[in-house]
Amino acid sequence: MAKKINMKIILLLSLSNIFMTIAWYWHLKGGMNKPLFGVILLSWAIAFVEYCLAVPANRIGFASGWSPGQLKVAQEAIALIVFGVFMVIVLGEPLHWRHGAAFACIMAAVAFLFIGK
Repeated sequence: MAKKINMKIILLLSLSNIFMTIAWYWHLKGGMNKPLFGVILLSWAIAFVEYCLAVPANRIGFASGWSPGQLKVAQEAIALIVFGVFMVIVLGEPLHWRHGAAFACIMAAVAFLFIGK
């Protein structure tokens, strides 16, 4: 049962991060000529979906025994993965060794917070 709940938390956090990454960065490729106020409004609409996923993920996680620190560091690790994929596929940026090093540091932070849990 705990594994099902953990997967639900990870899935909700992953989906929320996909929406947040889109909300924050969609306009950088092909949207720079759009009026800023319209971009902000559309980004808020997209971020609303992110909140509808992130808030339940955090509530379920906390109720299941995850600490706020564990929830935050897991969210950051997921955010890095989601952004890395978005950066390469949507924005056309190449991956660099620094991305791998940053990812390794965040994964170490995840491990530190979950060790002994």
